Parts: sequence; structure tokens; C-alpha cells
Amino acid sequence: FAPGRVAYALGLQGPVLALNTTCSSSLSAIHLAASALRRGECEAALAGGVSLMLLPDDTAYLCAIAALSPTDRCHTFEASADGYVRSEGCGIVVLRRLSDAVRDGNEVLAVIRGSAMNHDGPSSALTVPNGDAQEQVLRQALAASGARPQDVGYLEAHGTGTRLGDPIEVRAALAVYGDRGEAPPLHLGAVKANLGHLELAAGMASVLKAVLVLQHGQIPPQPGFTTPNPTLDLAGATIP
Repeated sequence: FAPGRVAYALGLQGPVLALNTTCSSSLSAIHLAASALRRGECEAALAGGVSLMLLPDDTAYLCAIAALSPTDRCHTFEASADGYVRSEGCGIVVLRRLSDAVRDGNEVLAVIRGSAMNHDGPSSALTVPNGDAQEQVLRQALAASGARPQDVGYLEAHGTGTRLGDPIEVRAALAVYGDRGEAPPLHLGAVKANLGHLELAAGMASVLKAVLVLQHGQIPPQPGFTTPNPTLDLAGATIP
């Protein structure tokens, strides 16, 4: 009921959706909202994610499969990676077509040049990503943006802080963005090391961090990063 009640309270019409694609929920919401704008289904869109830990069931399950860090930190890209920590939060963005925002004098914080979404399909376990599928969706988003790999200077990764998952994700990213030519190395970061894993709102936290990076022209250092995961091949990339 929540999205409908928000639309009712704000007097909004148009597509109203509640999504649950687990960790990609808020990014999926942004992708679908941008698509609706391009199709002319609405003039503006609110996209967001909310994560609240109201019941112990999920935490108990994640403890049972040893997915959570006993050190209560997400040691993203680190040799000490031992799982992730759950967190709560909410983030919302207002999206408009760029031409409409410029026409109306809106402050534009960032531009979404392209996006894509897919699913891992077959993978060996719940917490093990499919590198081929990740590479595919990155290539689709890059193609949709019209950018070249060397045009991308910073990648905000999923980066949960697992010894197996982080290297798979980095390999997929460098397969797409690793051909740098004369461009500087690709900078990698993951906000989970700051905030923990917001699950349904995790993608939104990453987007908001990326927007702040653009606004300030600075990439913040990755918290607690000292010794890289030994299976992490960072050729063509750097972690600030």
C-alpha cells in the first residue's frame, strides 16, 4: 500500500509501483522510472528505496548461512572481508527529462545517460554473483549511455565485502571498463563500507554517493581499506 498512499498524499498520478528485486530494488525503481519518463508516461517521477529491519527472521537466516560479518563491518575489497552488516535507511530521487528540467530552471544534480537491468540466472549460491551476467548488464548500460569505457572514471560497486563476491564483481567491471587507453585507471568504491548494506535501499545509497562525487569533484577514500583481497585483480583500476 505504501507507494499508493504516498501518491495519494502528494496528489500524484501516473504509474505507481512497489518493487522487490532484493538488493537491486531501488536501482530497478530508477531504471523503470527513467523508462517511464522517456515513454512520456509522466512528467516527473519519484524513485526510491526503504530498508527497515522490523522482524528478526531475515537476520536469523543470514546468520545461519554465515553471510553476516562477525566484526560488524563491510570490509569491501579487503583481505579481511568476512561478510556484510545489515543497515536501515531511505533515499528518494526526483527524476525529470533533462530538457524539461532545463526549461523550467530546475537544479540538475546529475544526468542518467543510460541504464540497464537483468538477473544473474544460474549461479552457484545465493550470495555468489554470476560474473557473466554482471558483465552483460554493464555493457548494456554503457551502450545505452553512448559513452566509451574510458569515459567512465568512477564505478560505485555493489561491494558487500565477501571474499568470493567482490572479486567476481571487479572482474566483470574491468572486463567492460578496463580498456582505458590513455585514460587514468578506473576508480572503485562501495558505500557499504560506510553505511552497511541497506538491502532494498542499497542501490539508492550508491546513487546518492555517486551524485555527491560529481557535485564535489572528489572521490572519498574507501573506509578501512589497507590490504586488498588477494584474489582481486586490480590491473587497470584503483581503490582510493
